[in-house]
Amino acid sequence: MSEVLTGKSFVHGDWACAEGAIAAGCRFYAAYPITPATEIAERLAQRLPRVGGKFIQFEDEIGAIASVIGASYSGQKAMTATSGPGISLMLENIGLAVMTEAPCVIVNVMRGGPSTGQPTGGAQGDVMQCRWGTHGDTEIIALAPQSVQEMFDLTIHAFNLSERYRTPVFLMADANIGHLYETLQIPEAKGIEVVNRKRPTEKPGEYQPFSAGPDMVPPMACFGDGYRFYATGLTHNEKGYPDMSVEAQDRLVRRLCDKIRRNADEIERVEEHYTDDCDVLVVAYGITARSALSAVKRAREEGIRAGLLRLVTLWPFPDGRIEALAKGIRGAVVAEMNYGQLVREVERAAMRRVEFLPKLGENPHMPEEILAAIRRASK
Repeated sequence: MSEVLTGKSFVHGDWACAEGAIAAGCRFYAAYPITPATEIAERLAQRLPRVGGKFIQFEDEIGAIASVIGASYSGQKAMTATSGPGISLMLENIGLAVMTEAPCVIVNVMRGGPSTGQPTGGAQGDVMQCRWGTHGDTEIIALAPQSVQEMFDLTIHAFNLSERYRTPVFLMADANIGHLYETLQIPEAKGIEVVNRKRPTEKPGEYQPFSAGPDMVPPMACFGDGYRFYATGLTHNEKGYPDMSVEAQDRLVRRLCDKIRRNADEIERVEEHYTDDCDVLVVAYGITARSALSAVKRAREEGIRAGLLRLVTLWPFPDGRIEALAKGIRGAVVAEMNYGQLVREVERAAMRRVEFLPKLGENPHMPEEILAAIRRASK
């Protein structure tokens, strides 16, 4: 197996995610096996040693995410992958990654829940878990691929965002995409944009590990770089030392949130189809968006001016774009493989009730189901 893979392959989404991680520079992966994300671990167990990286299977997901944070602070681009039950175990340490500003990527190949649920069934039921699961005030970046190609491309993008903003980034793939086989085109390395974290330029004695400039993202020294610093999950000052004052908490948490909030326009990604003149707006993401596009095209053939807003970025949520589109429409449809999560965000941003089309179980929406909802919303 060669170090660098390029060209066209017919593979499934989990395989593409693994190759995207390698292309982004990931050289440390830790995980505990869990359906439907295990194939990412299997692929990286083979590939990482051949590119100078490390794969470690841990005793549980808690150990896996803890080691990812440690690897990040050791200078490695690091990733883990799991599904909803594993995310539940990781949440405390995900909060630690936010607080210590440890760049890393967390892949959630979503399956049906709650609890053990449907290990082999696809779902989109964890989008609120990734946003609000950890305690305290946080801002989260989460991406939702809709194809095998995007499992590759958005994994790279997730690493770039994590390095740029020094934060954990989620890749939220429903199991249907993780196990879907499609054509993947891997470009030459020179055609892939790779972002690396900002490093300090100060002398070791002058370095303050959590002191940031106007971009609110501190340069990151890593263990072994010759800088002596302290990293803690406690509220801390710019030197990294615990500081329980009101002023330190206010200053730190505002910066952690604002480095995402103030750059939301740069981070947010949507894909639009026929939205310039639509009367009915369909909002979808992941596997559901594929059926939604087919339904929108069929609706337009019937004379219904439907449009699709596909959410590539789930968080930050594109409030502004939905608010703008909602001003000129007659109705809206939200299709999700859950019983009501992002639909509430759409209603809040659009300031109106929408036609909600839930789906529970492993089978994605059929275009006919979404088309029927478009017809109802157009009346």
